[in-house]
Amino acid sequence: MLDSQPEVSDLLFTVEKPPQVESFGELKPVILDPPIASMTPYQAEVIALNLIGENQWLIDDLLKRGSCDGSYALAEKARFRVNIFSQRGNYSVVCRKLNTTIPTLAGLKFPEIFTRIPLEKTGLVLVTGATGSGKSTTLAAVLDEINRNKAVHIITLEDPVEYVHPHLKSTFNQRELGQDFDTFSNGLRAALRQAPKVILVGEMRDRETVNIALSAAETGHLVLSTLHTIDAGQTINRVLGMFEPEEQEQVRLRLADTLRWVVSQRLAPQIGGGRYAVLEVMGANLRTQESIRLGEREGKSFYEIIEASYPFGWRTFDHSCLEAYEQGKITEETALLYCSKRGPVTRGIDNIKKSRGESTTDVSGLRMRATAVAHAEAPPIPLTLKIR
Repeated sequence: MLDSQPEVSDLLFTVEKPPQVESFGELKPVILDPPIASMTPYQAEVIALNLIGENQWLIDDLLKRGSCDGSYALAEKARFRVNIFSQRGNYSVVCRKLNTTIPTLAGLKFPEIFTRIPLEKTGLVLVTGATGSGKSTTLAAVLDEINRNKAVHIITLEDPVEYVHPHLKSTFNQRELGQDFDTFSNGLRAALRQAPKVILVGEMRDRETVNIALSAAETGHLVLSTLHTIDAGQTINRVLGMFEPEEQEQVRLRLADTLRWVVSQRLAPQIGGGRYAVLEVMGANLRTQESIRLGEREGKSFYEIIEASYPFGWRTFDHSCLEAYEQGKITEETALLYCSKRGPVTRGIDNIKKSRGESTTDVSGLRMRATAVAHAEAPPIPLTLKIR
């Protein structure tokens, strides 16, 4: 299945469909030997149970909650993050292929401002985006930069462990949900007693995890984590929304003091194949801290704050889309689809086209025709122009 298409990212097993792989964002069937034109419930269940093996934790999760997360290694060829779930009484399996090569910030060709994130000593760094937008890859690159330059203890809490980091300057202890700890909140609470300088939390799923992460950031740790939000502004609101209204004022103060960076990601189709990471980056300054404490107001929204700080390396999705379009990475349609505000991006694209000497409109063939107009009661008008 991995060899059936270039750049396979996922393997899918679903009843009444053939085995499928996702390549460049599209699902494609795989012809096996013998061929499976339509998978039966028994075949899907056998695949699921073989991937689970004898892991009682995953079996309990699947029976009680309807789904389970695990990992699977295919000899030296690949590792997978596996999700098995029930649907209409049958089992389905999705295997996300994990890269075995540790990514680097230089290799990802991210903006220069990303090199400042691994330099942080304390605080909270959040990487956000939809599922499959490359959040784990970005965090792995940040950890790799720390690993190469700082002699510190790093603990990761993951579901499952995706990138296996070697011990370079740093010492890594990577723990997997279900195998090494039962919940993120308990794993994070235990990590505070394990003398780390850097803690990676795979995902902030509940209020208790966020609360402990804020405490860890306040007590001198650098905490890296992810959230499923679409931009920096929604990330702040999502964190606050996990708490009761009477708690939010205190949480606003804590978040304003500890938050260092929010990076939001969207993977857009790239010209010539592959995908391109469109990024929004917000750091911490007096304006962001004020908006976190007091809430967004007119002229003080997170979007406007990021926009004003563009000369310092911050960027909105609109900035990133325009840069990618100007560099020929993405098409105009893709830029308009993945931006936050279409109006400014449309004007920016028109300006780029004008600088290239390209037409900014597809309307053509306009002509002017002179028509004499006479009216008995009104003063004569010698000429009017009509556009056809």
